Amino acid sequence: MLAGFLAAGGASAQNTVTLYGVVDTGLMYVHNSGGHSTQWLMSTGVQSGSRWGLKGSEDLGGGLAAIFQLESGFDSTSGKSFQGSRLFGRQAYVGLSGKDTWGTVTLGRQYDPLIDKVQPVQGDNWLAGFYIAPGDIDNSDNSVRFDNAVKWVSPVWGGLQVEAMYSFGGVAGATGSGQTYSAAAGWSGGPVNLAAGYMHVDNGNATFSTRGTTSSDSFFNSSVNAAYSSARSINITRAGGNYVIGPFTLGGYYSYSEYNPDASSAFTKSERYHTGSAYAVWQISPVLLTELGYVYQRSLGDSSATRHQVALGADYNLSKRTDVYTVVAYGHATGTDGKGVAQAVIGSEDIDAGRASQVIATVGLRHKF
Repeated sequence: MLAGFLAAGGASAQNTVTLYGVVDTGLMYVHNSGGHSTQWLMSTGVQSGSRWGLKGSEDLGGGLAAIFQLESGFDSTSGKSFQGSRLFGRQAYVGLSGKDTWGTVTLGRQYDPLIDKVQPVQGDNWLAGFYIAPGDIDNSDNSVRFDNAVKWVSPVWGGLQVEAMYSFGGVAGATGSGQTYSAAAGWSGGPVNLAAGYMHVDNGNATFSTRGTTSSDSFFNSSVNAAYSSARSINITRAGGNYVIGPFTLGGYYSYSEYNPDASSAFTKSERYHTGSAYAVWQISPVLLTELGYVYQRSLGDSSATRHQVALGADYNLSKRTDVYTVVAYGHATGTDGKGVAQAVIGSEDIDAGRASQVIATVGLRHKF
C-alpha cells in the first residue's frame, strides 16, 4: 500500500491517507453457458473484486477520529467501472470512530452488517464465490451494497462485536419505501468463530415510486431468483461459524431468504430459499492452501428447485502481495425456478447454464497494492 502522512494544524493532529487496490485477472472455462456447451473467457475479480481506493483518518483527540473510505470497482479485462458505472461503487462513506469506547458510526454507501460479520466465517473468505449460494440470492458474497446507509459498529466486548445499519429509501410520502435495515453479531474465542445476522430490504412501494426503487443494489443477477424481481420485500437470515484445528479450518453457514409479493408483484406466493454450505480449508504450508466445499440449496413456495454445488480450489502465494489460484466447481439443478425449468448456476459467478448442470474451471493471478 502507498500511504501519505500529513500534518494538520497542531502537533497533536495527524492525518493518514492510504491508496490501495487489487487487480485480479484470470482465464475461465465454462461447460454449459447460456445453452452452449463450451465457453472460454478472460475473467476479472474471481478471487477478489478488482478495485482501487482511498481511505484515511484524522485524529481529533480524546480517542475520537474522523474516517473515510472511497472504493471503486472495475473490470480488469476492459477497464470499465463496475457497480452500475459508479465512480466509487464499492464503498463511499465518512464517519466518526471512538472504537475503544462507543464504537464507530459511518454514513454513505456501505456493506451490510451480515457481510462484515458473517462472511468472514464462510467458505468464500478464502477462495472466491464458488462456496456460497447459487446466484448469491442471500448476498453471502456481497453482490449487493447499500446507498444512504447509517451504520454503527460496536467496540469488541470479550470477543463479541455487533453492528446495525439503516438505509433511507428517500421516497417522498413513503418513509419505508426502499428502506433497508440490518443487524449482525460476531464472536471469536480461541479456535471458534461464530456469527449471525438479519436483513430486511424494501424493494419499493409501487404506489409512491416504481418497484425496484430501493436503497440496495439488485439481488436479481441470475435465473435462480430472476422471476422474483417484482418482490415487495426481501428478508434474509444468515448464520455461520468455523473451527480452527492446527492447519485445518472447518466451517459452514446456513441462510433463509424470503422474497415476498404484494398486489404489484408478478407472483402471488412468497419464494423461500434454504441454503446450507460446508467447507474445509487446509493450510498446507505458509504459502499454499486448498479448500473443498459443498453447497445445498432448496427453494419452496411459488416454485420449487433443488441445487447442489461442489468446489475444489487452491491458492499459492508468490509473495506477500501476489498469488495465483485455481478453482474447479460443479453445479446441478432440478425442479423449476418461476420462469421454467431450473438451470444450474454456480455461486456468485451468475452464469446461467441453460441446462441442468454446469462446470467452471478457472486459474488466475491476483496482485494487491
